[in-house]
Amino acid sequence: MGNVLKMKLYALKMKAKKRAIKYLMADSFYFKQKGYCPCCDKDVCFESRSSWLRDYFLCNNCQSIPRERALMLVIEKYYPNWKDLDIHESSPGNRGASLKLRNNASKYLASQYFPNKPLGTKVENWLNEDLEQQTFRDESFDLVITQDVMEHVYNPEKAFFEISRTLKKGGAHIFTVPLVNKHKKSEIWATKDNHGKPIFINKPEWHGNVVDPNGSPVTMHWGFDIVDFIEEKSGLKTIIEHIDDLKYGIRAELIEVLVSQK
Repeated sequence: MGNVLKMKLYALKMKAKKRAIKYLMADSFYFKQKGYCPCCDKDVCFESRSSWLRDYFLCNNCQSIPRERALMLVIEKYYPNWKDLDIHESSPGNRGASLKLRNNASKYLASQYFPNKPLGTKVENWLNEDLEQQTFRDESFDLVITQDVMEHVYNPEKAFFEISRTLKKGGAHIFTVPLVNKHKKSEIWATKDNHGKPIFINKPEWHGNVVDPNGSPVTMHWGFDIVDFIEEKSGLKTIIEHIDDLKYGIRAELIEVLVSQK
């Protein structure tokens, strides 16, 4: 065997060894906790092979993650009769709290946003709604639910105003949003051009999107001052619920649940 071939084989062997070491190191974290999942209502085990528990501390039955379980607990705390209420969820997922709401609330309505399609129409079995300019009548819903959506809207002042407009008196917007800035002032992260494309003011960030394989651009980095922003723009009073309870598999960064009541 020639020296060149030996060197190539050695290089391939070392490359494979490095990949294996990297994989083993990445997989070395393991956390397991028995508890009760408020999304599937079962005694389960919560497991994670990543230290980033926010996205990987999964229920072994329904695959929900901590923020989804926290959201469901807060909904049941403030509105225990949620199964009988008029609910609008914008941009729901296919698991966790979204699945529980869809399967159990008799007046549950779900929407997604398709920017190039007529608003208020059905698109791919979804109702097409833009949070910034909704087609719903005033005071249509008891609850509006969003999960990690409000960091993706370009004009949050319009979105919060519209959510308030569509809420009945005594209703609430209950939602999760990563409060990455914490005690720092909230920051605009991206605006959009005339074609609806993002113009990032800071480092580009994208999150997953159920209906768009390209994902959703991050447009805001919110802090705790979101409470004042919401009241100023919509009149809704907001409180922040922070849950840390391993019994429900709720432990992670950035899993606050916000309740904005009308």
